[in-house]
Amino acid sequence: MGTIFSIRIYGTDPIEAEAAAQAAYQRVHQLNSIFSDYDPESELLRFCRGPVGVATRLTPELHEILRLSWDLAHQTEGRFDPTIGPLVRLWRQSHRLGRLPTPEKLEEAFSRTGYQFLKINDDGTASLEVEGMRLDLGGIAKGYAADEALAILRERGFPQSLVAASGDLAIGEAPPKKRGWTVGLSSVASPHEPDRFLVVRNCGISTSGDTQQFVILGGKRYSHIVDPATGLGLTDRKSVSVLAPNATTSDSMATALSVMGANSGPLAEGVIARFVELDDGGEIREICHGQLKDKTWESLQAAPVN
Repeated sequence: MGTIFSIRIYGTDPIEAEAAAQAAYQRVHQLNSIFSDYDPESELLRFCRGPVGVATRLTPELHEILRLSWDLAHQTEGRFDPTIGPLVRLWRQSHRLGRLPTPEKLEEAFSRTGYQFLKINDDGTASLEVEGMRLDLGGIAKGYAADEALAILRERGFPQSLVAASGDLAIGEAPPKKRGWTVGLSSVASPHEPDRFLVVRNCGISTSGDTQQFVILGGKRYSHIVDPATGLGLTDRKSVSVLAPNATTSDSMATALSVMGANSGPLAEGVIARFVELDDGGEIREICHGQLKDKTWESLQAAPVN
Protein backbone atom coordinates (compact mmCIF):
# COMPACT_ATOMS: atom_id res chain seq x y z
CA MET A 1 0.00 0.00 0.00
CA GLY A 2 3.03 2.24 -0.33
CA THR A 3 3.56 2.83 3.38
CA ILE A 4 4.89 1.29 6.60
CA PHE A 5 2.68 -0.33 9.24
CA SER A 6 3.68 -0.45 12.89
CA ILE A 7 2.04 -2.00 15.94
CA ARG A 8 2.16 -1.19 19.65
CA ILE A 9 0.87 -3.76 22.15
CA TYR A 10 0.46 -3.82 25.91
CA GLY A 11 0.42 -7.30 27.44
CA THR A 12 2.06 -9.54 30.02
CA ASP A 13 3.25 -12.35 27.74
CA PRO A 14 5.86 -11.18 25.20
CA ILE A 15 5.77 -14.45 23.25
CA GLU A 16 2.01 -14.28 22.80
CA ALA A 17 2.25 -10.57 21.98
CA GLU A 18 4.85 -11.26 19.30
CA ALA A 19 2.67 -14.00 17.81
CA ALA A 20 -0.33 -11.67 17.79
CA ALA A 21 1.68 -8.94 16.08
CA GLN A 22 2.90 -11.34 13.40
CA ALA A 23 -0.67 -12.50 12.78
CA ALA A 24 -1.77 -8.87 12.42
CA TYR A 25 1.06 -8.12 9.99
CA GLN A 26 0.13 -11.21 8.00
CA ARG A 27 -3.41 -9.86 7.69
CA VAL A 28 -2.00 -6.59 6.33
CA HIS A 29 0.09 -8.53 3.77
CA GLN A 30 -3.01 -10.46 2.75
CA LEU A 31 -5.01 -7.28 2.26
CA ASN A 32 -2.15 -5.70 0.33
CA SER A 33 -2.33 -8.59 -2.15
CA ILE A 34 -6.02 -7.71 -2.61
CA PHE A 35 -6.03 -3.89 -2.59
CA SER A 36 -2.66 -2.80 -4.00
CA ASP A 37 -2.56 -0.66 -7.15
CA TYR A 38 1.23 -1.20 -7.35
CA ASP A 39 1.14 -5.00 -7.62
CA PRO A 40 -0.15 -5.98 -11.09
CA GLU A 41 -1.28 -9.35 -9.70
CA SER A 42 -3.37 -7.90 -6.89
CA GLU A 43 -7.03 -8.85 -6.95
CA LEU A 44 -7.93 -5.18 -7.51
CA LEU A 45 -5.90 -4.85 -10.70
CA ARG A 46 -6.91 -8.27 -11.99
CA PHE A 47 -10.52 -7.14 -11.58
CA CYS A 48 -9.71 -3.97 -13.53
CA ARG A 49 -8.34 -6.07 -16.40
CA GLY A 50 -11.48 -8.19 -16.55
CA PRO A 51 -14.16 -8.03 -19.24
CA VAL A 52 -16.20 -4.83 -19.35
CA GLY A 53 -19.74 -5.05 -18.04
CA VAL A 54 -19.39 -8.61 -16.74
CA ALA A 55 -20.21 -9.22 -13.07
CA THR A 56 -17.15 -10.71 -11.36
CA ARG A 57 -17.20 -12.46 -7.99
CA LEU A 58 -14.89 -10.73 -5.51
CA THR A 59 -13.42 -11.69 -2.18
CA PRO A 60 -15.54 -10.38 0.71
CA GLU A 61 -12.81 -7.84 1.56
CA LEU A 62 -12.64 -6.30 -1.91
CA HIS A 63 -16.42 -6.29 -2.28
CA GLU A 64 -16.84 -4.56 1.08
CA ILE A 65 -14.22 -1.87 0.51
CA LEU A 66 -15.58 -1.13 -2.96
CA ARG A 67 -19.08 -0.83 -1.52
CA LEU A 68 -17.85 1.54 1.19
CA SER A 69 -15.94 3.55 -1.41
CA TRP A 70 -18.93 3.76 -3.75
CA ASP A 71 -21.19 4.88 -0.90
CA LEU A 72 -18.80 7.70 0.02
CA ALA A 73 -18.40 8.66 -3.64
CA HIS A 74 -22.17 8.95 -3.92
CA GLN A 75 -22.39 10.90 -0.65
CA THR A 76 -19.70 13.37 -1.77
CA GLU A 77 -20.93 13.60 -5.38
CA GLY A 78 -17.67 12.17 -6.66
CA ARG A 79 -15.21 14.28 -4.66
CA PHE A 80 -14.06 10.93 -3.26
CA ASP A 81 -13.87 8.51 -6.19
CA PRO A 82 -12.39 4.98 -6.21
CA THR A 83 -12.29 5.03 -10.03
CA ILE A 84 -9.75 7.86 -10.08
CA GLY A 85 -6.92 5.48 -11.01
CA PRO A 86 -6.30 6.79 -14.56
CA LEU A 87 -5.98 10.35 -13.23
CA VAL A 88 -3.72 9.25 -10.37
CA ARG A 89 -1.42 7.38 -12.78
CA LEU A 90 -1.26 10.44 -15.04
CA TRP A 91 -0.49 12.70 -12.07
CA ARG A 92 2.26 10.39 -10.85
CA GLN A 93 3.78 10.53 -14.33
CA SER A 94 3.61 14.34 -14.30
CA HIS A 95 5.30 14.34 -10.91
CA ARG A 96 8.16 12.22 -12.27
CA LEU A 97 8.55 14.24 -15.49
CA GLY A 98 8.21 17.61 -13.78
CA ARG A 99 5.47 18.96 -16.04
CA LEU A 100 1.69 19.19 -16.03
CA PRO A 101 -0.33 16.72 -18.11
CA THR A 102 -1.62 17.96 -21.45
CA PRO A 103 -5.34 18.70 -21.84
CA GLU A 104 -5.56 15.79 -24.30
CA LYS A 105 -4.13 13.31 -21.80
CA LEU A 106 -6.40 14.65 -19.07
CA GLU A 107 -9.44 14.27 -21.29
CA GLU A 108 -8.48 10.69 -22.13
CA ALA A 109 -8.01 9.83 -18.44
CA PHE A 110 -11.34 11.46 -17.53
CA SER A 111 -13.09 9.28 -20.12
CA ARG A 112 -12.13 6.21 -18.07
CA THR A 113 -13.22 7.49 -14.64
CA GLY A 114 -16.52 7.94 -12.84
CA TYR A 115 -17.88 6.08 -9.83
CA GLN A 116 -21.23 5.71 -11.60
CA PHE A 117 -19.50 3.21 -13.94
CA LEU A 118 -18.60 0.95 -11.01
CA LYS A 119 -21.47 -1.44 -10.31
CA ILE A 120 -21.58 -3.17 -6.90
CA ASN A 121 -24.07 -6.02 -6.62
CA ASP A 122 -25.59 -7.48 -3.46
CA ASP A 123 -24.51 -11.01 -4.41
CA GLY A 124 -20.81 -10.31 -3.86
CA THR A 125 -20.05 -9.40 -7.48
CA ALA A 126 -19.10 -6.16 -9.18
CA SER A 127 -18.42 -4.90 -12.70
CA LEU A 128 -16.74 -2.02 -14.51
CA GLU A 129 -18.81 -0.52 -17.28
CA VAL A 130 -16.13 1.38 -19.26
CA GLU A 131 -13.07 -0.02 -21.02
CA GLY A 132 -9.73 0.83 -19.40
CA MET A 133 -11.00 1.79 -15.97
CA ARG A 134 -8.52 1.48 -13.11
CA LEU A 135 -9.52 1.57 -9.46
CA ASP A 136 -7.46 3.26 -6.76
CA LEU A 137 -8.12 2.60 -3.06
CA GLY A 138 -5.34 4.87 -1.78
CA GLY A 139 -7.82 6.97 0.19
CA ILE A 140 -9.31 4.13 2.23
CA ALA A 141 -7.22 0.92 2.08
CA LYS A 142 -4.66 1.83 4.76
CA GLY A 143 -7.35 2.64 7.29
CA TYR A 144 -9.25 -0.55 6.45
CA ALA A 145 -6.10 -2.66 6.84
CA ALA A 146 -5.25 -0.97 10.15
CA ASP A 147 -8.74 -1.78 11.46
CA GLU A 148 -8.36 -5.40 10.38
CA ALA A 149 -4.95 -5.68 12.07
CA LEU A 150 -6.37 -4.23 15.28
CA ALA A 151 -9.23 -6.76 15.11
CA ILE A 152 -6.66 -9.58 14.98
CA LEU A 153 -4.89 -8.21 18.05
CA ARG A 154 -8.16 -8.01 19.95
CA GLU A 155 -9.06 -11.57 18.97
CA ARG A 156 -5.66 -12.71 20.26
CA GLY A 157 -6.36 -11.12 23.65
CA PHE A 158 -4.54 -7.79 23.21
CA PRO A 159 -7.20 -5.05 23.15
CA GLN A 160 -4.72 -2.44 24.46
CA SER A 161 -3.09 -2.00 21.07
CA LEU A 162 -2.56 0.60 18.36
CA VAL A 163 -1.90 0.08 14.65
CA ALA A 164 -0.30 2.90 12.65
CA ALA A 165 -0.29 3.04 8.85
CA SER A 166 1.54 6.28 8.14
CA GLY A 167 -1.02 9.01 8.92
CA ASP A 168 -3.82 6.56 9.74
CA LEU A 169 -4.25 5.13 13.25
CA ALA A 170 -6.52 2.32 14.46
CA ILE A 171 -6.67 2.76 18.23
CA GLY A 172 -7.80 0.17 20.77
CA GLU A 173 -8.39 0.22 24.51
CA ALA A 174 -6.38 2.60 26.69
CA PRO A 175 -2.93 1.49 27.86
CA PRO A 176 -2.67 0.31 31.49
CA LYS A 177 -3.43 3.04 34.03
CA LYS A 178 -4.12 5.58 31.26
CA ARG A 179 -7.32 7.22 30.10
CA GLY A 180 -6.31 6.74 26.50
CA TRP A 181 -3.56 6.90 23.92
CA THR A 182 -1.85 10.27 23.52
CA VAL A 183 -1.86 11.22 19.84
CA GLY A 184 -0.11 14.28 18.46
CA LEU A 185 -1.50 16.02 15.37
CA SER A 186 0.61 18.01 12.94
CA SER A 187 -0.74 20.40 10.31
CA VAL A 188 0.36 22.85 7.63
CA ALA A 189 0.91 25.27 10.50
CA SER A 190 3.31 22.85 12.20
CA PRO A 191 4.42 20.18 9.69
CA HIS A 192 7.36 18.78 11.65
CA GLU A 193 5.94 18.52 15.17
CA PRO A 194 2.47 18.19 16.71
CA ASP A 195 0.51 21.34 17.46
CA ARG A 196 -2.42 19.49 19.09
CA PHE A 197 -2.61 16.46 21.37
CA LEU A 198 -5.57 14.17 21.93
CA VAL A 199 -6.13 11.45 24.53
CA VAL A 200 -8.33 8.86 22.84
CA ARG A 201 -9.31 5.19 22.78
CA ASN A 202 -11.33 2.84 20.54
CA CYS A 203 -11.37 5.06 17.47
CA GLY A 204 -9.58 5.93 14.26
CA ILE A 205 -7.55 9.07 13.56
CA SER A 206 -6.22 10.17 10.17
CA THR A 207 -4.44 13.26 8.91
CA SER A 208 -4.30 14.18 5.25
CA GLY A 209 -2.61 17.08 3.50
CA ASP A 210 0.46 18.24 1.62
CA THR A 211 2.82 18.84 4.52
CA GLN A 212 5.13 16.01 3.38
CA GLN A 213 4.17 15.10 -0.20
CA PHE A 214 3.95 17.84 -2.82
CA VAL A 215 5.52 19.00 -6.07
CA ILE A 216 6.12 22.44 -7.60
CA LEU A 217 5.28 22.63 -11.32
CA GLY A 218 5.37 25.88 -13.27
CA GLY A 219 5.99 27.76 -10.05
CA LYS A 220 2.82 26.39 -8.43
CA ARG A 221 2.66 23.99 -5.50
CA TYR A 222 0.53 20.86 -5.98
CA SER A 223 -0.44 18.26 -3.39
CA HIS A 224 -0.17 14.51 -3.98
CA ILE A 225 -3.95 14.38 -3.39
CA VAL A 226 -5.67 14.44 -6.77
CA ASP A 227 -8.94 16.32 -7.17
CA PRO A 228 -11.34 14.12 -9.21
CA ALA A 229 -12.89 17.29 -10.64
CA THR A 230 -9.64 18.63 -12.18
CA GLY A 231 -7.36 15.61 -12.46
CA LEU A 232 -4.59 17.66 -10.83
CA GLY A 233 -3.15 17.81 -7.34
CA LEU A 234 -4.82 20.17 -4.87
CA THR A 235 -3.25 23.62 -4.78
CA ASP A 236 -4.61 25.18 -1.59
CA ARG A 237 -2.43 24.75 1.48
CA LYS A 238 -4.38 22.82 4.07
CA SER A 239 -4.39 19.74 6.24
CA VAL A 240 -7.33 17.77 7.62
CA SER A 241 -7.36 15.60 10.73
CA VAL A 242 -10.35 13.33 11.29
CA LEU A 243 -11.40 11.47 14.42
CA ALA A 244 -13.95 8.72 13.72
CA PRO A 245 -15.26 5.46 15.21
CA ASN A 246 -12.72 3.51 13.12
CA ALA A 247 -9.73 4.05 10.84
CA THR A 248 -11.59 3.05 7.67
CA THR A 249 -13.89 6.01 8.20
CA SER A 250 -11.20 8.44 9.34
CA ASP A 251 -8.95 7.58 6.37
CA SER A 252 -11.63 7.94 3.71
CA MET A 253 -13.19 11.03 5.29
CA ALA A 254 -9.80 12.76 5.58
CA THR A 255 -9.24 12.17 1.87
CA ALA A 256 -12.72 13.35 0.91
CA LEU A 257 -12.63 16.43 3.13
CA SER A 258 -9.21 17.43 1.81
CA VAL A 259 -10.87 17.80 -1.58
CA MET A 260 -14.18 19.23 -0.36
CA GLY A 261 -12.81 21.82 2.07
CA ALA A 262 -13.90 23.21 5.41
CA ASN A 263 -17.24 24.50 4.10
CA SER A 264 -18.38 21.11 2.82
CA GLY A 265 -21.39 20.82 5.09
CA PRO A 266 -22.36 18.27 7.77
CA LEU A 267 -20.16 15.24 8.40
CA ALA A 268 -21.12 11.67 9.13
CA GLU A 269 -22.36 10.95 12.64
CA GLY A 270 -19.57 10.39 15.15
CA VAL A 271 -16.94 12.18 13.06
CA ILE A 272 -14.86 15.18 14.10
CA ALA A 273 -12.72 17.08 11.61
CA ARG A 274 -10.05 19.71 12.12
CA PHE A 275 -9.12 21.87 9.12
CA VAL A 276 -5.97 24.00 9.17
CA GLU A 277 -5.54 26.29 6.17
CA LEU A 278 -2.60 28.51 5.23
CA ASP A 279 -3.15 31.38 2.80
CA ASP A 280 -0.57 32.99 0.53
CA GLY A 281 0.20 35.60 3.15
CA GLY A 282 1.03 32.99 5.79
CA GLU A 283 -2.16 33.53 7.76
CA ILE A 284 -3.52 30.42 9.48
CA ARG A 285 -7.20 29.55 9.77
CA GLU A 286 -8.39 26.65 11.91
CA ILE A 287 -11.93 25.27 11.70
CA CYS A 288 -13.37 22.31 13.63
CA HIS A 289 -16.59 20.44 12.84
CA GLY A 290 -18.57 17.65 14.39
CA GLN A 291 -18.99 15.94 17.71
CA LEU A 292 -18.31 12.50 19.15
CA LYS A 293 -20.95 11.44 21.67
CA ASP A 294 -20.90 14.13 24.36
CA LYS A 295 -17.37 15.37 23.65
CA THR A 296 -16.38 18.19 21.33
CA TRP A 297 -13.04 18.63 19.58
CA GLU A 298 -12.19 21.44 21.96
CA SER A 299 -12.70 19.32 25.07
CA LEU A 300 -10.66 16.47 23.57
CA GLN A 301 -7.72 18.68 22.69
CA ALA A 302 -7.82 20.18 26.17
CA ALA A 303 -7.61 16.77 27.85
CA PRO A 304 -4.45 16.38 29.93
CA VAL A 305 -1.83 14.12 28.38
CA ASN A 306 -0.51 12.54 31.59
